[in-house]
Amino acid sequence: MEQRIKIDKIQPAAWKALYQLSGYMNTASLSPIEIHLIEIRASQINKCAFCIDMHTKGALQIGETAQRIFVLHAWRETDLFNEREQALLAITEEVTLISQAGLTEETYQKGLAVFGEEQLAQIIMGVVIINSWNRIALSTHLKF
Repeated sequence: MEQRIKIDKIQPAAWKALYQLSGYMNTASLSPIEIHLIEIRASQINKCAFCIDMHTKGALQIGETAQRIFVLHAWRETDLFNEREQALLAITEEVTLISQAGLTEETYQKGLAVFGEEQLAQIIMGVVIINSWNRIALSTHLKF
């Protein structure tokens, strides 16, 4: 696939605004591993090779294991992810696939119980941000 338009060059103000919004996640109280789990899982669902590549490398650099990354798409079938991570991944999937069933009440309540309002809001924002980047990368054929 040939790369299409370069939004960062054609719409630099919009690109910069999204980039700055992404920086918000650096202020979140979620762990860096949790943030990468959001980014990788949403990117897997969206089939965004550019973002999967970037965020798996980033996760490995901060100590995530290759084994957990390898099975992330099947996280429900393994005991490698703790209750907190499972709640985070369920929220990530449901918000990424929002048109299917929305963020279900069960998943929302579980997330609220595990994370509280502040961190639940951070998770939702993290999912929204990575989904935005996935859509840009996929629609423009962004290359790595």
